[in-house]
Amino acid sequence: MAAKAHKSLHIAVFPWLAFGHIIPYLELSKHIAQKGHRISFISTPRNIDRLPELPPHLSSSIALVKISLPRTAELPENAEATMDIHGGQMDYLKKAFDGLEAGLTCFLKDSRPDWIIYDFAAHWLPPVAARLGISRAFFLIINAWFLAFYGAADTLISGSDYRTKPEDFTVPPKWVKFETKVAYRRFEAEWSYKASQANDSGFSDFYRMGKAIIGCEAILIRHCHEFEPKWLTSLEELHHRPVIPLGLMPPKVLDHSINNDDNHKIWTPIKTWLDDQNRGSILYVALGSEVTPTQNQVVELAYGLELSGVPFFWVLREVSGRDSIELPSGFEERVSGRGIVWRSWAPQLEILSHESVGGFLTHCGWSSIVEGLMFGHPLITLSFLVDQGLNSRVVVEKQLGIEIPRNDQDGSRLLTR
Repeated sequence: MAAKAHKSLHIAVFPWLAFGHIIPYLELSKHIAQKGHRISFISTPRNIDRLPELPPHLSSSIALVKISLPRTAELPENAEATMDIHGGQMDYLKKAFDGLEAGLTCFLKDSRPDWIIYDFAAHWLPPVAARLGISRAFFLIINAWFLAFYGAADTLISGSDYRTKPEDFTVPPKWVKFETKVAYRRFEAEWSYKASQANDSGFSDFYRMGKAIIGCEAILIRHCHEFEPKWLTSLEELHHRPVIPLGLMPPKVLDHSINNDDNHKIWTPIKTWLDDQNRGSILYVALGSEVTPTQNQVVELAYGLELSGVPFFWVLREVSGRDSIELPSGFEERVSGRGIVWRSWAPQLEILSHESVGGFLTHCGWSSIVEGLMFGHPLITLSFLVDQGLNSRVVVEKQLGIEIPRNDQDGSRLLTR
């Protein structure tokens, strides 16, 4: 008997304005397109223009849709993603993001996709899609323990969490029935408390996420049972709707040696330096594109790298709208020959895949953890915000790495010299 033909669907995809979200959403779009479905990938013009080139065999299946981001006085000119701003402007980017509602609604009315896959920030989107008869899936680009840690969607929306002060987030929540030490440090918990309060965008982050959950028909999550099943079960019990683990979604390493592009030009001198190092000798240090360490934290990290005697490659990116971070006087001269400080974007996957790299000091963003583990590197964790503290505890709990000791109250001191 002939196999039943599957209907080809039109699926709209709408990520938050951060490349740590945009890229996983694009990777998911590629996987779906490979199954014979049609994708409309929606973002702002500048973000669409900064996407990596689509594979030729998928270019006809993935339409890149540009919707202009409304201008706001609080954001720099041409700022359309978190990488274009500093942390103090994040709420204004969310406010501008909310201004995409009219343009997206027009697109959905005209194109009538079967499904839309959306991110946490689009609290206004589920009712719009529901009125148009469009099925809805919320895709969380991080993991189950983060979402489960914050409880049911109605609690997120109403702000009725029993945890009313930062200290309350330093222990596992009462609905977690299994033994775990996964919780925030006091200095990390400040973010959790602030995320429950309305901000300059007009809405709290928890409100946004609660609305995203309660308005969806399924939760898609970058997680798998094999890595951590207990938190996934807890998430299903909390939200009473299908939770679909998509796996860890490790990215593919591109071969820049065959491309005459800007990435190739950046990668060539880095690779040349790494090729000259001993196998497994280099500590790769990178704190992601959204973390903004303080001057003191950078100085302490620099002294730690210097005193360790370990060869390292440190990506220390300048942040838009912030004063330059100064390294200790003479630091680069003293570590010359065994350490590199790279002050712009670097191809993280290619670096982690190089045989000279033997460890990864990371801010514990979920994508970075996945990328480190896919090459078998032990992790050194230095968390700052959002899910990073919880991720760090899981890394330690699973004996995949160690955490840099810090002052629990303010996180200020990385080491004692």
